[in-house]
Order: sequence, then structure tokens, then C-alpha cells
Amino acid sequence: MRLIHTADWHLGQMLHGFPREAEHAAFLEWLLDRVAEYRADALVVAGDVFDGQNPPVSALTQFYRFLARARARFPGLSVVVVAGNHDSGTRLEAPSPLLAELGVQVVGGVARTGGALDPSRLVVPLRAADGTVAARCVAMPYLRAADLPPVAEEGLDPLVEGVRRLYAEAEAAGRAHLRPGEALVLTGHCYMSGGALSELSERKVLGGNLHALPVDIFPGDAAYVALGHLHRAQAVGGREGVRYSGSPIPLALDEDGYLHQVVLAEFAEGRLVGRETLRVPRTVGIRRVRADTPEDALEALKTLELDPTLPRDRWPYLEVGVGLPAPRPGLREEVEAVLAGRPVRLCKLTARLTGDGAALADTGAGADLSELEPEDVFLRLYARDHEEAPDPALLAAFRELVEAVEETAP
Repeated sequence: MRLIHTADWHLGQMLHGFPREAEHAAFLEWLLDRVAEYRADALVVAGDVFDGQNPPVSALTQFYRFLARARARFPGLSVVVVAGNHDSGTRLEAPSPLLAELGVQVVGGVARTGGALDPSRLVVPLRAADGTVAARCVAMPYLRAADLPPVAEEGLDPLVEGVRRLYAEAEAAGRAHLRPGEALVLTGHCYMSGGALSELSERKVLGGNLHALPVDIFPGDAAYVALGHLHRAQAVGGREGVRYSGSPIPLALDEDGYLHQVVLAEFAEGRLVGRETLRVPRTVGIRRVRADTPEDALEALKTLELDPTLPRDRWPYLEVGVGLPAPRPGLREEVEAVLAGRPVRLCKLTARLTGDGAALADTGAGADLSELEPEDVFLRLYARDHEEAPDPALLAAFRELVEAVEETAP
């Protein structure tokens, strides 16, 4: 049996105000083609299908159209979707009766009956091409603190131990269904100890990432653990079968260098016998311009090579970083004027202050801060941020302001 593991689609995401719909559409089309090319029997989506709990209609349409097309092209494909921390579990599960008819099992949250975990929806059979069950997937969604059983023992982290116990319950339910020759596949949407974070786009979960989960919450004999939440593709704890697939597109500018991919896993006789990463082609580029001065930045932007044949929704994103030896209030307008009519989308303009960075009270002579005159404070603040001296007109305006304040003071 072959399984494709993917996660963190974030349908409906905006990158600095720009929609990602075209990129997501290209990825979903590519994914269907990979299911066909590799004759995959199952698809597991490990959370964060959507970017927010109330996704736009366009994102919902993309998701449901993808599922309908997958069913039409691959009638025997087993599809498992779990909720992530960005998703609304109840919203994701709402159309479950209909999706189940399409062979799609959606798990938005854990259910309890009489205080005990109800595993009926968590254990999903995954079938091979001949229709036989080749694996049992324990489909665990993102767990919030309210989902966890109470932990009263001293010395145990109640969040980590709560997750461990809940996973153990679900795993036991999966094993109860397991037959000889079937693989045990687990899912999770969580932050694992040692995982590499993207600070600009990943929300901190389960106590602000302070309660990272150890890899041993997953049994060593699990054939595969399909994880979501971290956008950088990576294995966990040195175990090749415990993996984040990573996001299919960069969800922040600093994720440009990530390997965006899905994972193809192959199982036989209950074991993982093959693993391959399938790299997702990049449809929209990210460009960067770095310069020491505004003049250098504007000149670099004028000569920036761009493809005028690209459709608007494929124009690259642009990040500009500029050193500011002196204030430049109209810099963004200058940058936008240079880029006007050109096939690029300005996402971010970052000013890098070039002053000495000295603390305000650092006088070098031991003087007390309270002894400084207002103009001394102004000049020191200015020198902290800018390497050039203030413009005489700016200094004159400051002095005029100080005089006005002193005249009106009681």
C-alpha cells in the first residue's frame, strides 16, 4: 500500500494582504497528478487545512472541489483529514456524513462517551488497490488542553502526560482492530521536542511550545506517524517514520528556503518499506533586495529583472530591506513609485537603523540621566538610531517645540 502524507495547506491564507488561491490551486492539481503517478492508495492530511477557523468561501470551495475530483479520479482512494490548530474542528466535521460517502474520513476533535474516549471515528481502515485493509490509521486531530484527561500525579507535566495518555487510549483502540500484516499509522498535529519552528507563521500551541511532546509518545513499532503543524519538513527524534511533511508552499517570507514537499510512504506486511519525498514545484517566487542606503535600494529596484509575461496571480513577492542613516518618511512611497506598473508584489519594506545603538543613559562619563537637557536626550536618541547628524531643520523644529512646552508649563 502507498500513502501520501501532507499537511498545513492553510487554504485561504493571505501573505501580507495578497491572496494565495492560485498557488493553492496549482498545488492541489499537482497533488492529484502525484496520486495518479504513484498509484497511491491513501491520502492523509495532518491538519491546518484552512488558515483560519472561519475560512472564506473560496477556500471552502477549493477544498471540497479537490475532494470531489479525488473521488472521481480515484474511487478507491482512502482519504483521512484531521483538524489542526488553525482549523475549526466542528466546522471541518460538519459535512462528514456527505464526505464519508466520498470515502473521506474527517476528524475534527475527540469525542467521549461516559467520560471514556470514543474511538469509533478515530480508527480508519486504509485499503490497498485490491480492496483489502493494509493499514489502520489512528486519526488524532489537534488536541487542546480541554481535550486532555486530568493528571494529578506530582512531577508530571499535565499537558504532556495528558497527551500521552490520550494517544495511548487511541493507539490501543487502533491495535484492537489491527490484523496480521496490517500497518499501524498514527497522525498528530502538535509541536514535538526538537522541531524546527518558523517564527513568522506558526502559532504556538499547547502552552506556547513550552510543553513540547517527546517522540516516545508514539510507540516504536508504529509503521508511520504523519505529523502536521511545523512547516519545515523534518523527521523527529531520529526516527525516519515519525515525520512532519511540511507545508506545500511558503507561508511566510522566511520559509522561502524550505523544502516544500509531500511524503510518499510504502508499506508491506505491516512495515514501512519505502519513503520518498515529492517536492512541490514553486509557482510564485520570493525576491529580496538588500541595500545599505535608500538610494542603493531604489537603484536596485529599477534594475530588478522581472518576467512581464507572468499573469498577475503569479507575480513574485518582494521583500525590501534598507539601511537608514537618516529618517526617510516617504520611503515607501518612493519604493512604490519605482515599482508602479511592474510585475511584482511588494510585501514587506524593512528599515534597518544604522545608529550606534547605545542606551540612552550610556553617557560615557557617568552622568545621571536626570541631568540631561531635553536636547541632549533628543540627540542621543537620534544617534542611537541614525549614523548621520539630524537635519538642521529637524533640530530647529525640536527646539521650537521645547520652547512652546516651556512657555505653557505652570
